[in-house]
Amino acid sequence: QAQLVESGGGLVQPGGSLRLSCAASGFTFSSYIMRWSRQAPGKERELVATITSTGGTTTYADSVKGRFTISRDNGKNTVSLQMNSLNPEDTAVYYCSARRFGRTVYWGQGTQVTVSS
Repeated sequence: QAQLVESGGGLVQPGGSLRLSCAASGFTFSSYIMRWSRQAPGKERELVATITSTGGTTTYADSVKGRFTISRDNGKNTVSLQMNSLNPEDTAVYYCSARRFGRTVYWGQGTQVTVSS
């Protein structure tokens, strides 16, 4: 059974950093594009970062470019999101997802990130 499990969320002060991780199981992780998305209260889900199956190409939303870094380890079936210079607007539930052949196939359950002093 395919599964994505996020971890690493929490409460951080503005300007701080967090590293999110997503552990995949039950499918051929290295064949999938992986994404991090987020959803803040009362807002639509926003795509934050994407990484290709080999990790060779990454893309970011303008709102996080230069502050967030997505990476993956196909040997460990994990994808990570390093988040620096966090601000209150980054507060959201963060989700990882697996995408193949143009559609998102699997979603994790999400991890809460709260940026507040």
